[in-house]
Amino acid sequence: MNPDEILKKVLENAEYDLGKRDVSNNDIRKDLEYVAKVISNRAGIRLLMSCLLAKIHKPSVDPRKPYTQIGTDDSFSGRTYDERDLTHFITENNLPCNSTTAFLTPALRNIDRPLTTDIEIIGRPKEVYSSTLRLLDEVNKGNVTAEALLTDAVRLLIQIRNEKRQRMEQLIEELQAGKGGLPLSSEQIVALIQQHLTCKNSSRLTVLIVAAAYQAASSRIGEWSKPLLPHNAADFQTKAFGDIEICLVGDNQVVTAYEMKMKRVTTDDIDIAVQKILRAKSDIQNYIFITTEHIDPIVIDYAASFYEKTNGVEIAILDCLGFVRHFLHLFHRLRLEFIDAYQELVLNEHESAVSQPLKEAFLVLRRAAESNE
Repeated sequence: MNPDEILKKVLENAEYDLGKRDVSNNDIRKDLEYVAKVISNRAGIRLLMSCLLAKIHKPSVDPRKPYTQIGTDDSFSGRTYDERDLTHFITENNLPCNSTTAFLTPALRNIDRPLTTDIEIIGRPKEVYSSTLRLLDEVNKGNVTAEALLTDAVRLLIQIRNEKRQRMEQLIEELQAGKGGLPLSSEQIVALIQQHLTCKNSSRLTVLIVAAAYQAASSRIGEWSKPLLPHNAADFQTKAFGDIEICLVGDNQVVTAYEMKMKRVTTDDIDIAVQKILRAKSDIQNYIFITTEHIDPIVIDYAASFYEKTNGVEIAILDCLGFVRHFLHLFHRLRLEFIDAYQELVLNEHESAVSQPLKEAFLVLRRAAESNE
């Protein structure tokens, strides 16, 4: 069987009985459940699945050797199995894994030796990698088959996916049921956004805030936001001007670029922006930094000094909550469209950018804000 056929069969076996476990050894099951369920690092489960798929496809390979640089007959390209076969499988079935290959993560990209249990992979939490290496070692020793382990891994991911869906559906139902009375005021929405920004791992939210504003007001201001790029896409690779690019309605030329910072904007940041502006072939008119930190007046003046040097491009630095507050009062009648657009963007964002707990947190916070109880 080719890898696609193997994955199809594994999926069928996993879905046939979600309560079943093909792996009988308790220690192996414990390691697998940890690697499959840990929220903070999803690279381990993709690494494991890639190596297991390779072992099933080519029984002669050593599942601990997913790097061709190792140079032995039993080594293989784990990245190829990951990108070529697993990516489509994971996306098609909406499994809770990283959206991109595990082999390009900092912890795994530069290894050129077998993944034996004595190797120390630098990453957090460390237990993700040590558990993954133990699982690969158990397969190599013959204590568990790659088929059984991969089937149970997919079964666990399906269960996690279904549980998340059920929780989200319940939270949305509770949110709808709790509405009543006056709609949220502009200041209440600002407070809601501020609460959400204080949650852990919230760096992507600033992008979604500005995108939601343009989504809500696009028809009123004659401008639209280009589709958001993945949160981990570098500007030099995508050739984007910033995190958000704004165009005039009916045109595809970028006129305003936004760059988000969860830290202070420095003069170095301004210099980099100026270089992008000078290299641009677009009629960009505004380059705006949105920050959640203190804005240094010296940096504001430094940014303003480039107006003539860039032939009329304004570089500005705005406070994130200040941006939200001004937008909501300027477009007061669109405040509910804004918060609905923000909720949609948050819930639709990939978990590698906005985690499930962060999505759930927003629904809980909004329900509390809107509830009459």
